[in-house]
Amino acid sequence: MRGKYLTTKEIEKKYSVYRSLFAVISSIIIAFALISFVSKTPMLAINQFVLGPVQSLRNFGNVLELMIPLIFTGLSVCIMFQANQINMSSESAFFLGGLVSTFIAVNKGFMGITHPYIAILVGGVVGLVVSSIPAILKIKWNADVIVSSLMLNYIILFFGTYLLQYYLLDPQAGYPASNKLLKTAKLPIIIKGTRVHLGLVISLIAVVLIYLFIYKTKYGYSIRMVGKNIKFAKYVGIGVPGVIILSQALGGFVAGVGGSVEVLGMYKRFSWVSLPGYGFDGIIIAILSRNNPAFVPLSAFFLAYLRIGADIMSRKTDVAPEVVSIVQSIIILMIAAKLLLNKYKQRNIVKNTEKRMEAE
Repeated sequence: MRGKYLTTKEIEKKYSVYRSLFAVISSIIIAFALISFVSKTPMLAINQFVLGPVQSLRNFGNVLELMIPLIFTGLSVCIMFQANQINMSSESAFFLGGLVSTFIAVNKGFMGITHPYIAILVGGVVGLVVSSIPAILKIKWNADVIVSSLMLNYIILFFGTYLLQYYLLDPQAGYPASNKLLKTAKLPIIIKGTRVHLGLVISLIAVVLIYLFIYKTKYGYSIRMVGKNIKFAKYVGIGVPGVIILSQALGGFVAGVGGSVEVLGMYKRFSWVSLPGYGFDGIIIAILSRNNPAFVPLSAFFLAYLRIGADIMSRKTDVAPEVVSIVQSIIILMIAAKLLLNKYKQRNIVKNTEKRMEAE
């Protein structure tokens, strides 16, 4: 008879999904209300916001293009958050990974079929090193990971700007940019009529690999255990310092790969003179995904769709694209609100327990 009833853990998971769906739907309804209030042509604006991204192959391609970096940084943050480490260095790992991969991409000595993959691997290793720094500071001197990683982002930005200006700069470009990436280093387009490149396939492979690592290996189990209860993890003999470094190093590697893929797939030159922002977007993706890598592509697609829809709406109507920022903020607030729908969850748990006891 027990098989007919959900466990408390299963009910909590169910309501966790409900809370995410409620947050998404509520935020979109509020966005529609806001658009109706500020626009002189609300129906046209809403139509462009909702249907604009699927009105042409090019528009939908823009959604898929934006998905790619969001998947990588979302995965990066998911790994770190699984260990309950609020490391913000995915932003700088993404940035420096893209910059260092450019060194390989403009170097004729690496020309060949493996050229882009060598550049991506090097970018990943650089990202690994970057994100390991806050972890080491935490282990050695108990430095706050949030503070150290946020400060590290700006150190990496200025260091990267220095490298661009003095070692990669093409004086003929007319703006701060590297030499043109060699064709052998570029990732090929996989959907004609768009700029969707091989990075989409690489990102989905990364999703599968990270999911298997987190949920099917002992190292992934150790990361999840440290994240859920660090004291218990120490008690059962898990090497907590090593696990903390592993989670953040792996997260940095994924972010660095993402930065490399973005540069090699979308740009002719490296020209970032500020942090691109994808690392911080990864936090939104991780929150929407509940730190589960399997849900990262769906969350990335949702956010990318919203942003492309808002961009199309802003170009064709009188509504500013910042409406997406409002939607994002509401979603995060509602998902972070642990008491949202808590009353109904507790009532469901009690009823389920009572029925199970009666049946027994």
